[in-house]
Amino acid sequence: MQLAGMSDSKRLEVAESTRQEMEALARRMRDLIAAQPPLDLLGYVYGQRLLMSLPKSDTSTAPEAEDHPSDTLVDDTQLVLEYLHATLASTPPSERSSLDEAACAELLELVTKLKAAALFHAMATSAGTEDGAFGPGTADVEFQAKSTWVNLRGNRYQVLEGEFYRYVLAPHDARLREEYGIGAAEIAAGFQSLANAIRTGQSEAFEVLAKQIDDVQTLALGRGESFEQATATWAEGHPEHLKAAARGVDDMLRGGICNVSRHTQLPPALLADLAYERGEETEFFAEGRYSGTPYRTLPARKKPLIKIDSDYYGVDTCLTRDASYRALLWNLLRRRPEYAEPFKAGQKEMSESALPNIFAEQLKGATVYREVYYRDVHSREWVENDTLIVIDDLLLLVEAKAGAAATIASPATDFDRHVRAIKDLVLKAYQQCKRFFDYLASVDEVRIFKRVDGKHVPAGQMRRAQFRVLIPIGLTVESFSPVSTMCKELPGIVPLLGQHPFLCQSIDDLFVLNRFLPTLGQLAHYLEVRQVLAGMKGVRLFDEIDHLGAYIKKNRFDRDIEEQRVKDKPSLIVWDGMSKPVDDYFALPDWESQPIPKQECPAELEKLLEALDRTRMPGWLAAESHLRNYGAEGRLDIASTLEKLRASLAQYPNRYFSMTGEEALFIWLQSPEKPLDAAAVRGKAAAAMLATRATRIIAIAVVANPSDGYLSAQWVKAALPEESAAENSHIYEDAERMRSRISRIEASEDKKSTAPPRLGRNEPCWCGSGIKFKKCHGRQP
Repeated sequence: MQLAGMSDSKRLEVAESTRQEMEALARRMRDLIAAQPPLDLLGYVYGQRLLMSLPKSDTSTAPEAEDHPSDTLVDDTQLVLEYLHATLASTPPSERSSLDEAACAELLELVTKLKAAALFHAMATSAGTEDGAFGPGTADVEFQAKSTWVNLRGNRYQVLEGEFYRYVLAPHDARLREEYGIGAAEIAAGFQSLANAIRTGQSEAFEVLAKQIDDVQTLALGRGESFEQATATWAEGHPEHLKAAARGVDDMLRGGICNVSRHTQLPPALLADLAYERGEETEFFAEGRYSGTPYRTLPARKKPLIKIDSDYYGVDTCLTRDASYRALLWNLLRRRPEYAEPFKAGQKEMSESALPNIFAEQLKGATVYREVYYRDVHSREWVENDTLIVIDDLLLLVEAKAGAAATIASPATDFDRHVRAIKDLVLKAYQQCKRFFDYLASVDEVRIFKRVDGKHVPAGQMRRAQFRVLIPIGLTVESFSPVSTMCKELPGIVPLLGQHPFLCQSIDDLFVLNRFLPTLGQLAHYLEVRQVLAGMKGVRLFDEIDHLGAYIKKNRFDRDIEEQRVKDKPSLIVWDGMSKPVDDYFALPDWESQPIPKQECPAELEKLLEALDRTRMPGWLAAESHLRNYGAEGRLDIASTLEKLRASLAQYPNRYFSMTGEEALFIWLQSPEKPLDAAAVRGKAAAAMLATRATRIIAIAVVANPSDGYLSAQWVKAALPEESAAENSHIYEDAERMRSRISRIEASEDKKSTAPPRLGRNEPCWCGSGIKFKKCHGRQP
């Protein structure tokens, strides 16, 4: 069924029929789940997830493989787990003692139908929204909110649970210890243990059982006994192993991997605050519109755990992070209402310091201003911004929002609350960033202030002209996908000062970026590329990790997209699945010991980039950015030339080469015997500009040794002479010599002489670069 061209009345009819279909499917799912023994059903669902995650060749004989392909079943069973939690939270224990596998198979079929109906309902109910809080884009925002509510099942990396909780709970460590007897680090370890148990528990249990079976078989062969006799003998002599085997069976077959009481050291009082008792929840399946459907708030979004018998279970970990974080802090305030003001202060400090804290290694040497005050250029009132970071020619302005990333109310039942959340987290942060950028551009140099004892005291001054890159960032604690990456589509979100697009990120994102971009050069270059995408309306990547994956695989992927826009002129470009390099890395069992995926970069060029980072002279980020802009072929050309010229420093005191392009590159290498002559570098770079008719150039001066590598590297300011004069005549003479060589080469090529030309396009360039002329000075702008 297609919605395009459908009348409003027909569309509303479809919306109503899909709603009724969802409600009927949900009732049937509840009845099936409520009739099963919960732990056996939990084991069955996780067994299906494990089975379908195996390579297809291993599961081709499984009957479920035909009806539920592996690429969809795992995602569908995720929703089954959430409905299992919802049903257990809202129904009393079942009397049934054995699992009905036919009912389980029907359950998997129903959840697939439920999700399909929910997504079609999202289309039908959003398509008629012609205008609203987000102008013509309101329908798209509404559809994204509803479809994400149904589809997005926590898209997080379970191996980073502990890292997240350690950071966000640290401000409340003392109060947590008072209430629960453990602090932020221990709570974080507990949630990481739960995530690890669900992630690897089944395979670990299988290994334990397999080892014990091997031991029994060895014993049976040695004693000449049957396997059954040897098992009894082995059990008598190894009671602790027998208990481990029982736990392994429970983990594999009865959902034991979800048993928080067993797999973590979290105290019962804390678990009780995060858990439903059986039958406690009364709202999800209550009568009314959307009863039991995904468009009501699933109980797991409020309390992620469920108490079964005497233990607590984390049925599903995909919603655990956000739900546990919210529920834990809510209960802390419920227990200690007098802690409200210190709580707010702690949240503010944590969120506003997040970016400089998490990127502490990359931002070493940066000037970080917190709570920056200045007078608004329009109202002339004193106003404040959260965090301002300045390093070299890079400015990062961070507006942090410490509250929950989004309301837990369904967008189908209360879209207005979602609108308010988006405005609070995106538009408000954007407006606050805009206010500072307007101030920065209001005069040549501005002063910023800090507040001390009620007075505004000067804290620093800066000029817009000193920055090559200015990046405004709205930061949330929790993930805000997909709004975080599609906020550029919202009315009023335009590049600040006409050229600086706004980014929206989360602390979740920062932890991943920190691992994959360990140097400031890498981080700054990624943010530059990311910012270009943030200014491209009609281009959609789902979340920050998709942007990171695209950057790792394609580097300047924004240029690929721009080429696609110019060539095909589509109204919407969607790049999907770009997060694969990141996903695959975190999916590895031994991920921490494996190399982190990164862009291809020759070792010689990496060493030059390291020298720039180590030296950190003014302008070094511009030099790094230029070098990182090259694709694979350009990087190889530069690396090959660097290697040859560095080796030749054993015979020559200095060498240099250049590469033409939209912005030319000039690299000067010299041995460490003499001090660097910056004037000579600028002169040679200017001559290269004149000879090749370049208008802009990045000049890098390098002190290197044939054996010890790159000792230092720095950016050198170079520009065309304003006019010819006696003091710069040597520059014009150098340029003329360079130009004459190029002219002779071009003339000989035009004549197509049968004699070998003095310098062919495929021969090494005259400049000594060691690469072919056609790839060096043969490139004309």
